[in-house]
Amino acid sequence: MLKKRNFKQNEIAIIYDFDGTLSPQPMQEYTVLPKLGINTKKFWMEVKRVTKSTSSEEMLVYMRLLLEKAEQKRIHIGRGDFKKLAKQIKYFPGVEKWFERINLFVENEKQSNIKIKHYLISAGLKEILLGISIKNHFARIYASEYYYDHHDVAKFLKLLITDTTKTQFLFRINKGKEKLSENINEHMPESDRPIPFANIIYIGDGLTDVPCMTVTKHNGGNAIAVYKKGSPKGIKVCRRLLDAKRVNFIAQADYSKGRDLEKKVKLLLRSIIYNIEYQKELFKCRRKHESIKTN
Repeated sequence: MLKKRNFKQNEIAIIYDFDGTLSPQPMQEYTVLPKLGINTKKFWMEVKRVTKSTSSEEMLVYMRLLLEKAEQKRIHIGRGDFKKLAKQIKYFPGVEKWFERINLFVENEKQSNIKIKHYLISAGLKEILLGISIKNHFARIYASEYYYDHHDVAKFLKLLITDTTKTQFLFRINKGKEKLSENINEHMPESDRPIPFANIIYIGDGLTDVPCMTVTKHNGGNAIAVYKKGSPKGIKVCRRLLDAKRVNFIAQADYSKGRDLEKKVKLLLRSIIYNIEYQKELFKCRRKHESIKTN
């Protein structure tokens, strides 16, 4: 028997990685590393070396090293400083106008009360992402965070997001349990989930996004891998993801109007919108005839 009186799975979510997906370089290379006067190539080599020699989690190592480097150089970087540094971040072509254009497309394409939301899940620093110019386009931003003392000094990690733990936030969005304080482990029937995976598009740039792409696709969702223009390595990785059926499409990371990425996203959005309309009519039909049967 249908308990719900109204069809509620009418939301679409586009979920983005950040580094290499919306921005060409890791966010640290635009912000904190230049602030500390650190050579980016040497820093990431040190991260790799320490990770290997200590059998550590790479994300933990890089966040720890950032604190150590700042302390060694006696440079204070608080939450406000991270946000200010975010103004230096550069985006792929078209990113800053992308969200409003996609929202308008859904608004014009839909036949009923269908909504679209954008989410960001990153292994980078939330303190930086809270200062980016496109911040207000996201319903939620999930990223790693430091804990700060009363002097606004970062002391230790409060939240660490890795390539694999990013998948937790897919289920938060799927189940509508978006606050970290909410428990997502309890069973929730597919029909009760506000944003089913079929209504989700995940956009990432490579192997670090494989867990999210796999979870999304395995549960009936959609994924796109993007690559930087003129990057043979990036194209090769994306082609491997396509061959392995981990993504629906691959495209150059150009978010400008009329480009290949926009065409592919709009194709997926049309498919999702039509499926929502179908599911809504199916729901109404079942509810109507169940009522007749009950009477």
